[in-house]
Amino acid sequence: MTRPSGAVNPWAALAVLCLGNFLILLDTSIVNTAAPALMASLDTGIDEVLWVLNGYLLALASLLIVFSRLGDLLGPRRVFVGGLGLFAIASVLCGMAYSPGQLIAARVLQGVGAAALLPQALVLISMIFAPQRRGAAFGIFTAVAGVAAVSGPTLGGLVVTELGWQWIFFVNVPLAVGGIVAARRLVPDLRTPSPRSFDAVGVLLATTGLFALVYGLIEGERHRWGTVAGPVTIPVVLSAALLLLAAFVWWERRQAEPLVPLTLFRDRNFTIATAITLITSFALYGFLLVFVIETQVTLGMSPLASGLAALPWTLTLSAVAPVAGRLTDRVGGRVLLMAGLAVYALGVAGVALLPTREWTGWSYAWVLVAVGLGMGVAIAPTTTEAMRGIEPGRAAAASGVLNTARQVGAALGAAVIGALLQNRLVDAIRTGVSERASELPPEARRPFETEFERSAANGLQLGSGQHAGVAPPEGLSAEAAEQFRWLAAEIFADAFLRAARSALGLAAVLLAVGSALTILMTRGTRHRRRDRTGAGTSVS
Repeated sequence: MTRPSGAVNPWAALAVLCLGNFLILLDTSIVNTAAPALMASLDTGIDEVLWVLNGYLLALASLLIVFSRLGDLLGPRRVFVGGLGLFAIASVLCGMAYSPGQLIAARVLQGVGAAALLPQALVLISMIFAPQRRGAAFGIFTAVAGVAAVSGPTLGGLVVTELGWQWIFFVNVPLAVGGIVAARRLVPDLRTPSPRSFDAVGVLLATTGLFALVYGLIEGERHRWGTVAGPVTIPVVLSAALLLLAAFVWWERRQAEPLVPLTLFRDRNFTIATAITLITSFALYGFLLVFVIETQVTLGMSPLASGLAALPWTLTLSAVAPVAGRLTDRVGGRVLLMAGLAVYALGVAGVALLPTREWTGWSYAWVLVAVGLGMGVAIAPTTTEAMRGIEPGRAAAASGVLNTARQVGAALGAAVIGALLQNRLVDAIRTGVSERASELPPEARRPFETEFERSAANGLQLGSGQHAGVAPPEGLSAEAAEQFRWLAAEIFADAFLRAARSALGLAAVLLAVGSALTILMTRGTRHRRRDRTGAGTSVS
């Protein structure tokens, strides 16, 4: 491994790498804020918007380890700069899209650029910083990641309100171009040992397996968990996904240079921390999807008001995460993880159970403080406990696994929570329509039922100002049309709040399971001296 010369300013290089990391993770969450505006502007429903979210996450998750190897072959700075360039081009294409298909394709391309960026940043930090400063550098890098992930609602709300949804993508371009220029000037062109082989079969199995899994979860509700085309059904797709991922594990165990060294999972703390990383990411991105639709569509907030409502979450996380990092060595990462995940679970459960139609942005403040507190306490200890027993020579591979778990969790969170939300919402709406359609004048009852069924079949279009995409048909009197709209809003709001309880309840339960898993972690006291010297540390 080539070391940098003494002329390199490591903190300036870290600032550039943090910029790339910020762009990647901001774009995993900022699009959630624009979801209602996207559905209205592009005339689409929840299922296609889920692909706008998950196309990016899926490309990012499935290609992280591939680009780790390409960085070894071509040099990490070169791949980092190339990834930033591709990210900028894809951002322009996203902003120019005028159909859901174009936007999904551009988001996938954006995810490819992000996958090129992230692993190079981790490797470069390891190479640029001396061991005694590496922990601080990784702490800053991780804090930026956490802040970026939860800043999406606030920044996205401001941009969508003032400029339109296209600008959540266009703003990436000058930042990415500036990052390219700064990377070439401030980040050293270092080299890592080149791998002797490239596991193309492993790439194919992992990518197709993940794609089939997320496709089945996103599209299941729209196809009523039945036939997609011909003999292809959602159960067949999901079964194929599990077989492909099992085949990937089988294949990797027989490779001299596997994409994922499965021996890493012999370390109990690493295995549990990887599972917790997936769970926390699952909860975060599922929570974001529900929160944005709930505040903007059900409660009628503007994107800016919705983003400002999330500000207590962002501020609490930003304040707590650095403190938790310093506390990890003093009280033990296991204790902080257990407490942080438990508080995180309680906060998510609060958002699931407590909101009513009378809630405002201020009403969310105290439960979002709990969410931010729990996340902030859990972020640093997860990485520390994962890497505590990993030898320095395997730290890069371990970091790649943790990053992949984080992005797979994000994709699955949006997909599973989105599918559960959609399923429960359709059921609750049908129940509400059945119970309350009699409140309408006789001539409006049948069109009312028909409109909701049509909307459910099309994936529930939930653009700003819409209520499940239903509208009174022509020919109704003004009074009947007004009553039609009022009752549609009532039924949708009540149904969404009930559906959100089920969807967020799943996230809260998984976080509680993660908290319980920490009991199985081994105590890290015997490693503490090595960690203080910086040896063997890394970051996900």
